[in-house]
Amino acid sequence: MTVDRIENINGGVVQHGTVSDRAYLMHFDGARPQRTADRLDKLAQENGYGKIIAKVPQSAAQEFIDQGFQQEAAIPGFYKGAETALFLVRYQNLSRARDKHTKKIHEILTLARKHAGKGSIIRYDSGAVIRRCGPDDAENMSRIYKAVFPTYPFPITRPQYLIETMHSHIAYFGAEYDHHLAALASSEMDSDNQSVEMTDFATLRQYRGRSLSVVLLKKMESAMQTQGMKTAFTIARAVSAGMNITFARAGYIYSGTLVNNTNISGNIESMNVWYKTL
Repeated sequence: MTVDRIENINGGVVQHGTVSDRAYLMHFDGARPQRTADRLDKLAQENGYGKIIAKVPQSAAQEFIDQGFQQEAAIPGFYKGAETALFLVRYQNLSRARDKHTKKIHEILTLARKHAGKGSIIRYDSGAVIRRCGPDDAENMSRIYKAVFPTYPFPITRPQYLIETMHSHIAYFGAEYDHHLAALASSEMDSDNQSVEMTDFATLRQYRGRSLSVVLLKKMESAMQTQGMKTAFTIARAVSAGMNITFARAGYIYSGTLVNNTNISGNIESMNVWYKTL
């Protein structure tokens, strides 16, 4: 599976490439706003990327806005539970700013909101064992991710990547039956900012309909609270009713749609942002 590359640029961490056709400032860190905005623009111009996206503290947003960036989503409390992170975007290709599935996305959001906060009444298969995954699981995890995702923005189909990130900042969790993994999800921790992304949800086709994603999410929330995380969020496929409903049920709040943002499951898709205070 081809993936976009990740670089340190002007003190920030940027993912860019032709797979998602974008330049994405993932971690602001010590970046200088004006220089970083200029560098992102240059990177997009040189490579012909259709979209630039920057996740930045609200306090650093104005210099991006002055250069034509607009807000698409936000995560309140992303920075140590105190400051909001904004997703600021600029489209190099204006057609990229329009999603042909807008009506469907709106219908899914409406449906998800009707289920808001109802997670406690969900019935799920109690026969599944939910546990944290380790390096010995990497090969099986890779096979599940390959089976579920034709494309993905990060190299989760590579066992070595899974092992490396387990040792650095990602906790992977699995649901299994008779010692066979059936579903996966992960908690990608930003320990400096005490925030965590709930992501990488994948369930093998034969085990779907058992609410395993709900059980995994509850397990991860509990684990992340003990790790000192203050804010959880997800960036979910906007056309996936199941995932949006899962997060709405669990008490997450919708906070914007990133239009035509991520190459996942074979196409560049719009993504919904949801967040929750832990």
